[in-house]
Amino acid sequence: MNENRSVFALDGVVGMLIATGLLLSILAYLTINAMAVQDANSENFYKIKDEKSIKMFSTENAKHVVDVK
Repeated sequence: MNENRSVFALDGVVGMLIATGLLLSILAYLTINAMAVQDANSENFYKIKDEKSIKMFSTENAKHVVDVK
């Protein structure tokens, strides 16, 4: 059994490096996509119409928000 052990096997250092690289690449992908979404919506302003008629608990409150673009 002891002959099958290896430091550079997939369950050793190489496996740890592969898992770390995979996690860092997923993190980079999600960060870049989050920055792209934020950049696309950073100038998307909205305006609230008829703010006096908005009720506290109502499902129709979303109708009062209008995109300016």
